[in-house]
Amino acid sequence: MIQLELSLEEIDTLEYHRYHHPDPQVQRKVEAVDLKSQGLSHGTICRVLRICGNSLRRYLREYQQGGLAALEAVPRSRSSSALEAHREVVQQELALHPVATVKEARRRIGCLTGMERGLTQTRLWRWRLGFRWRKAGMIPAKADPQAQAQFCSEQLEPRLAQAQAGQRRVFFVDAAHFVLGPVLGFLWSVSRVFIRAASGRQRFNVLGALDAVTHEWIWLGNDTYITAQSVCELRRRLAGAVGGAPVSLILDNARYQRCAAVQELAQSLGIELIFLPAYSPNLNLIERLWKFVRKECLASEYYEDFGRFRATLTQFLDTLHQEHGPALASLLTLNFQTFENAHSMAA
Repeated sequence: MIQLELSLEEIDTLEYHRYHHPDPQVQRKVEAVDLKSQGLSHGTICRVLRICGNSLRRYLREYQQGGLAALEAVPRSRSSSALEAHREVVQQELALHPVATVKEARRRIGCLTGMERGLTQTRLWRWRLGFRWRKAGMIPAKADPQAQAQFCSEQLEPRLAQAQAGQRRVFFVDAAHFVLGPVLGFLWSVSRVFIRAASGRQRFNVLGALDAVTHEWIWLGNDTYITAQSVCELRRRLAGAVGGAPVSLILDNARYQRCAAVQELAQSLGIELIFLPAYSPNLNLIERLWKFVRKECLASEYYEDFGRFRATLTQFLDTLHQEHGPALASLLTLNFQTFENAHSMAA
């Protein structure tokens, strides 16, 4: 009997492609693997999908050997599309100038090849070329790639190596300002859902320090402002929590973090301050944590008053490491997005 042990990420990927892949034959193969991962017997899966046992075993072996890509490699008995002669040109053009809709892809392909195709054919062919629906990311336009690369090689990576060897504690430090109001997100719903939005601009300010290796963290919050005094208080808490281990803090260039009082206190406590290059949020691990908090606490949620809003965030932040350890372990890896491996669109 073929056995499948899938991670939560693999299961989520299968669930998505089970309904959204443009090729119905691939959808059926993905569904077979998905049902198998849920513990259904081969006989039940064959009855539900109306396939024979040999087909099911072939699908499962394909997935074991090559993952989703192997399931997508559907053999075609018909002659290859006339578009195949233009594959390289179309692939390069759409990679350089990505499109947002199938209609735009059809128009661009028609201009490049002189051939018109339907929306379904365009969608399927675009998929075969390797294009997937991906959310665009953002990189600061003023950032210096060379300064970031030098910072990583000379300062960040050596200290992270020491931290992983247990010779140092490295914390990423930053502040986040959570404004009372919903963060609009996507929901599975029959019709569009409207989230009530509170009036005013009350916000809960959080200053945190995240351990790069253990993902433990120390934080403080208020509903006024983050100041140099807030930063000094966080430094004192850190010094009391880490004992005698050498401590390095990776932080941005906010004025309240670079002021003389903060630097003098850090020096007296034996804490090393390492400031990121300008415009480098991609190198600050704690930025991912803020995004996670907004997704888990604020996405499509309505809080009727600031007190409940603050209490929910406080409870979540207090139990973050204990309640969400596995999620943080996969999110807070020490792999940082750099400009060399980021595809940016021309202005």
